[in-house]
Amino acid sequence: MSTFEFTVTEEQHLTRIDKVLSDLMKDVSRSQIQLWIKDGHVLVNDSATKSNYKTETGDHIYVTVPEAVEIEAIAEDIPLDIVYEDEDVIVVNKPRGMVVHPAPGHPNGTLVNALLYHCTDLPGINGEIRPGIVHRIDKDTSGLLMVAKNDQAHESLVDQLKAKTTKRVYQTIVHGVIHHEHGTVDAPIGRDRRDRQSMAVTDENGREAVTHFTVLERFEHYSYITCQLETGRTHQIRVHMKYIGHPVAGDPKYGPKKTLDINGQALHASVLGFTHPRTGEEMLFEAPMPEDMEKLLKKLQDSR
Repeated sequence: MSTFEFTVTEEQHLTRIDKVLSDLMKDVSRSQIQLWIKDGHVLVNDSATKSNYKTETGDHIYVTVPEAVEIEAIAEDIPLDIVYEDEDVIVVNKPRGMVVHPAPGHPNGTLVNALLYHCTDLPGINGEIRPGIVHRIDKDTSGLLMVAKNDQAHESLVDQLKAKTTKRVYQTIVHGVIHHEHGTVDAPIGRDRRDRQSMAVTDENGREAVTHFTVLERFEHYSYITCQLETGRTHQIRVHMKYIGHPVAGDPKYGPKKTLDINGQALHASVLGFTHPRTGEEMLFEAPMPEDMEKLLKKLQDSR
């Protein structure tokens, strides 16, 4: 456990304490500082405070940094397809069938379990020794995920997602023939009132959801398209494509029972782009679709 002491200067007078500390402790994210304040690890003149406290010249600030603690997920030696890695971020090509986070029913064998084994140098996210999963893709969707290795990277990548500056493109095969070349589905997504395990387009409890799609090829009963996410709601592409009458092939939850022979939905996160949180470099990664989906697409092409 480490302790830091600061004295507020005239330039910092009437500035929020979380802002003051994030400027002083440049290796710590503002969200982490807010958690420390909430948990009583930050004192001003020997008294507990709140994140919105406006500091005064001469205030004495004491910060006690708690030791990082390990989360319950255990490290497991599971092979990973690492597309890119440095001290701040990892880009992983997740296979179909792998759950991202441990959860009831899936305590082991997840991407987090694998990353805990792979990353032996994690400094921690929000005081926990764990990889920072910035966004998720469904168990039976394959493709690219960006993962933060520290607080600063995590905060930057989360902010980029909120600002809609990341690039996330999916390849998918959907039911039916889409006759126009491009389209946008702008429809709010929330929990399905009739089935709490599913999502649906709804105005009642929905949040903004926007998906742009482009048709690449058409077949007798299917279309091969790309979808670019503007937002990142749960099951977004699967729900939006069902909403416009073109559910994803192989989707056991939102698609018809009679579908293409594939183990899980024919949906692959093929392109991922973001700004590197430390260097500011524009990063862009691509991952080829899994072999079974590639074979499925070739079968449709050959039968045309």
